[in-house]
Amino acid sequence: MNAGIIGVGHYAPEKVLTNHDLEKMVDTSDEWIRTRTGIEERRIASDDMDTSDMAFYAAQNALKDAGLQPEDLDMILVATVTPDHPFPSVSTMLQHRLGARNVAAMDVSAACAGFMYGVITAKQFIENSDYKNVLVVGVEKLSKITDWSDRNTCVLFGDAAGAAIISPVSDGKGILSFELGADGSGGPHLYQDDFLHMNGREVFKFAVRQMPESSVNVVKKIGLSEQDVDYLIPHQANIRIMEAARQRLGIPEDKMATSVKRYGNTSSASIPVALSEDVKAGKIKDNDLVVLVGFGGGLTWGAVALRWVSNQGGMELWISVE
Repeated sequence: MNAGIIGVGHYAPEKVLTNHDLEKMVDTSDEWIRTRTGIEERRIASDDMDTSDMAFYAAQNALKDAGLQPEDLDMILVATVTPDHPFPSVSTMLQHRLGARNVAAMDVSAACAGFMYGVITAKQFIENSDYKNVLVVGVEKLSKITDWSDRNTCVLFGDAAGAAIISPVSDGKGILSFELGADGSGGPHLYQDDFLHMNGREVFKFAVRQMPESSVNVVKKIGLSEQDVDYLIPHQANIRIMEAARQRLGIPEDKMATSVKRYGNTSSASIPVALSEDVKAGKIKDNDLVVLVGFGGGLTWGAVALRWVSNQGGMELWISVE
């Protein structure tokens, strides 16, 4: 049984923090931030809004898009490194708030690659016929672990949530290949104690190598070439890293998601937010070959190559194991 994303949704807090706002907080400038990161603004959750709140709103939107009710769910997976509490998990809090009684729920921790890990995990349950509908959410409130006096990191991050419903779909469609990986030796380059800490130089070196490499790998696994890729949704961390992947694949600028300029780096939320936005904007067309690719702390990474299929009920992202 194949698994596919039959509904997507996202949510971002109302408060906008621009580069000009940050000029008043730390020694930086709008020009410096834009040229080095591509970020123009980011969203910041209020003190009374936590990770589970954003997850709830994104999940509601995804359920509506899929035409499902909470009681139709069999499992909830939440990818996050900024839970409300160490426990209970965000997934169980979301389960209760949605009213999806007695369904399995757990959090996934793979930093910015968390959504990719969540999707591939959900796929296994669908393809084994254990579950029918799995909700996967990528959500972060990074503002609560950001040192707002550190100009090297505070300009990068924002808060948001993206969600997808994964369910059985028609045969012969879907994820044509995928790649998941980790390199624990790079853990010290990106970590959290009280606040988030990053060795920007080392993370950049890793990302500009791994993102293009993983993107090419998943395409080659299905016997296609980089020229066959129609649309790229990379982790929205830094425009220079994203451009490295795009140029390696040789696809036009207008065929790559670029929500980073509006949201900054939202970690596990970045890929599903960009996916949800671009699906709703009609940027992904029927039969397009789409590559999703992300990297994050751990160090972790994940990529998928999938064939986009539309049906009479709307746009569906079909997924099946190779």
